[in-house]
Amino acid sequence: MDLGLKDAVILVTGGGAGIGEAITRACLAEGAQVVIASRASDNVRHFMAEMESSGARCELVEAHLADSEVCRQVVAHIESKYGQLHGLVNNAGVNDGIGLASGTPERFYESLRQNLLHYYALAHYALPMLKASRGSIVNISSKVALTGQGGTSAYAASKGAQLALTREWAAELAPFGVRANSVLPAEVLTPLYKRWIQSRPDPEAALKEIASRIPLGHRMTEAAEIASMTVFLLSPTQSGHTTGQNIVVDGGYTHLDRALTWPAPSPGPRPHLALTPDL
Repeated sequence: MDLGLKDAVILVTGGGAGIGEAITRACLAEGAQVVIASRASDNVRHFMAEMESSGARCELVEAHLADSEVCRQVVAHIESKYGQLHGLVNNAGVNDGIGLASGTPERFYESLRQNLLHYYALAHYALPMLKASRGSIVNISSKVALTGQGGTSAYAASKGAQLALTREWAAELAPFGVRANSVLPAEVLTPLYKRWIQSRPDPEAALKEIASRIPLGHRMTEAAEIASMTVFLLSPTQSGHTTGQNIVVDGGYTHLDRALTWPAPSPGPRPHLALTPDL
């Protein structure tokens, strides 16, 4: 299936690790030029070394996206170098565990800066190019926006706001042919998730228990499955009439009957499960 993304310029935040890396790979497979905006972690450096050795059309712009001026500079760089932008994938963020009891108003606000501000800032600064290309915005949110989780108020607020912005942008941008949609992962075995699993007393048992609660196949969602939905939503040919949608890719974990998703739990507190790539 031709998704019509050959030579399209796509900006993917946090696109060098975890779900973002999978999205970058999916865009490259469709012949797109990908610009990654991210901090340069070890995972990102390793990925970019691979991209450079393979000759992939992939550029890293090192950026601390909590600063709106940096977001402006990222978009200005794309306009100067490529002159166009066809897709924006807002993906970067982290579940930082800022809860009612564990956080403070100041830490709550800072978390919103880390997880939400750049979604708006990048869309704002990229808007002229997206209008010119009749492009697409895809916001990577989280099932936490729909279910809550406990102990993570700031992250939940950011993720819920992303869904609201998706609908708002779809309404505002429809006259210009620009589409906005969201993809909501639940349990995805990213490097960050793996590190959390390894911190459990019995990592293998913890992972097995989590997977047992996912109705479809009793397995974790693959990052590539999130990426496939994302790249479909970027497609002007295959999803050109899809906008304002919040699509949950989670094997039925969020919406199916609790009898299917919640067998007798093991003792101890529930973990923070919805983790996305770091900024």
